[in-house]
Amino acid sequence: MTAPSDAAAPAGDALTGAPDYRQGADLGALSRRRRPFIEPERLKRILALALPIIAAMVSQSLLNVVDTAMVGGLGDAALAAVGLGSFVLFTCQAMILGLSVGVQAIAARRKGEGRLDETAVPLNASLLLILVVGPLLTLALCLLAPWFFPLLNPDPAVIAGAVPYFQIRMLAGPLMVMNYAFRGYWNGIGQSRLYMTTLLIMHASNVLLNYMFIYGHFGAPALGVVGSGLGTALSVFLGTAIYYGFGWRYALEGGFLRRRPRREDYSVLVRISVPAGLQHVSMSAGLVALYWIIGRIGTAELAAANVLVNLMTVAILPGMGLAMAAATLVGQALGRGDIADAKRWTRDTLRVGMVGLGLLGAPMVLAPDLILGLFLHNPDTVALARWPMRIAGMAVLIEGVKRVYMQVLMSAGDGRRVMRVSVLTQWGMFTPLAYLIGPVWGLGLLGIWVGQELYRLTQVAVFRRYWRQGQWARIRI
Repeated sequence: MTAPSDAAAPAGDALTGAPDYRQGADLGALSRRRRPFIEPERLKRILALALPIIAAMVSQSLLNVVDTAMVGGLGDAALAAVGLGSFVLFTCQAMILGLSVGVQAIAARRKGEGRLDETAVPLNASLLLILVVGPLLTLALCLLAPWFFPLLNPDPAVIAGAVPYFQIRMLAGPLMVMNYAFRGYWNGIGQSRLYMTTLLIMHASNVLLNYMFIYGHFGAPALGVVGSGLGTALSVFLGTAIYYGFGWRYALEGGFLRRRPRREDYSVLVRISVPAGLQHVSMSAGLVALYWIIGRIGTAELAAANVLVNLMTVAILPGMGLAMAAATLVGQALGRGDIADAKRWTRDTLRVGMVGLGLLGAPMVLAPDLILGLFLHNPDTVALARWPMRIAGMAVLIEGVKRVYMQVLMSAGDGRRVMRVSVLTQWGMFTPLAYLIGPVWGLGLLGIWVGQELYRLTQVAVFRRYWRQGQWARIRI
């Protein structure tokens, strides 16, 4: 069905498009002309962008499970070493990972503006920045690793594996950041399938290489924990090579490795990327603080929280995919100067998310024991996590809505306000509240999870208010 033109639509609310029935319009005619919940063509476009992103993210989660199973055969110390090394690596890269957000926002805007020969300029700028900063940061962190890892864990056996694992993974760190920049570019121009294809190849090779180097199969040396780091690093090298190959094939017309970035290109990239990077760092540090707070309540609570956080991390992947798709669609609409369409893409993506994420979270609400029983085998711990699991199921939808608003605002160039809200609500509201609720007031894990959802709802309310105000639509990128 073809949507009615704006000229034919009845007067109404400028933001929501709802008709104004006070005008005395014929209700039957209004009903016939009312748009469907979401038009099929717009739904197809949202899913065409979001589904490859979701598939790639799900494959990453499955890879983490496979890696854990492989390393788990080496013993608890090896498993702890890999977990600690991976977490420190992510924290070190978090700031620079904001480049992905910046590249996606600018590439989407340039495509919408019709400046197709400039879509790859932000990618070129990010790759040059990584070449300058990456090696120096890598060298510094590799040299400092033997000093700061003992501060994080006192077990010598864990440190003996974590330090070389981290150092080997860190050698591929600049390439990993390049991969994130490529991801932002492919998503920004609407070619998320290339990102998905590359990531699937990387993950398959990672499993094979880990199998070879951890246990010494196919003539490779058995390197244990170090082999796990080596296999992952080599898969990153492979992924970077594939991205460059795709760039040479599909991005030359966008100026890939041909157009030299100007000073203002770097300025815009940094202006968008730095707030996104700071937000990554804040979220990572906030998770550490949350685990520390729950650990002060009890071991059973910490075990339950670990399961809940991991399940939630997987459950929100579709929401993250939809949010990244919305960022691309909104960025391209703003590039065309079509603010109304940018608002409409946001609403349409939210509608898809409300249905899909609501269904995804329903089993966590309706059958928490069935899901928890797969991970927790102590009935008392299952009982402890039952209601927090139900709350987490409802939070899947809330978190998805929040992510859409965040990504849309950042894509429009309003990342500073997003970052300020995220940091202030996390460290000025939720973290101190969690400490009061848990260790001080003794309200336990359930109290902390209720507080966490109040914190999420607060963020949604603020981001939605920013979106409704519309200041983001006037920001130039």
